[in-house]
Amino acid sequence: MRFFSALVALVVAVPVVGDAHFKLLEPASWIVSNDRGDPQKAGPCGGDAKDPGTPTNVVGKAVGGQMLRLKVQETVYHPGHYRVALAVNSRDELPADPVTTTRETEKGPQSIWAVIQSPPQKPVLVDGLFQHYTRPAQPQIYEADVQLPNVSCRKCTLQIVQWMAQHGYNNPGGYTYHHCADVQITADPSKPLDTGWPESR
Repeated sequence: MRFFSALVALVVAVPVVGDAHFKLLEPASWIVSNDRGDPQKAGPCGGDAKDPGTPTNVVGKAVGGQMLRLKVQETVYHPGHYRVALAVNSRDELPADPVTTTRETEKGPQSIWAVIQSPPQKPVLVDGLFQHYTRPAQPQIYEADVQLPNVSCRKCTLQIVQWMAQHGYNNPGGYTYHHCADVQITADPSKPLDTGWPESR
C-alpha cells in the first residue's frame, strides 16, 4: 500500500447521509451540482453529454504557500482514492486521468489499480488521497488541508478527481469522476515564489 503525499496535513472522515459518487463541498465547485454531485463524469472538470454543467461563477480566494481546506462527500461508495491538481492559466495544464490497470470480465474491462504519483509531480499537488477499500456503514465526508504552491493567479483551476477500483469503463470519464473549483491565489510576499509553475497571464 502506498501512502499519500506529506503535503496533506490533516485527514478526517465524518459520516453523512447521501446517495451517489462524490460531491465537492469545499472549495465551491465551478458548476452547479445536484445532491449526487452530478454532472461529474467528463474530464477535466465534470459535465457530461446530457448536461455540460451550469457555471456558478464562484471564484474562491486563497493565499499561496498556505493550506487550502478540501472537503468532499462520497455519496456512493467506490473503493479507490482521490487526486488533487492545479492549473494556473488553462485547464489544458491539468494532467491526464490516472493510468489504470484493468482486467477483462464478461461485461468488459474492470479497473484494478491506478498509478499514484509518489512524490507528486507538478501540476499534481497530492495523489493517493483518502484511500479506502472497505465499504463504510454510511457515505463519508473526507477532509484534508492541501498545501498550495506560492504562486499568484487570477483564476486557477483546482481539480479533484476520484479514481474508482472495481468499476467498469464509463463513457465519458473512464474510471474517474471529476470536479473543479476556480480559485484566485495571491502569493505570500513573505515566502519565495515556487518555481516550475507557469507564469499567470
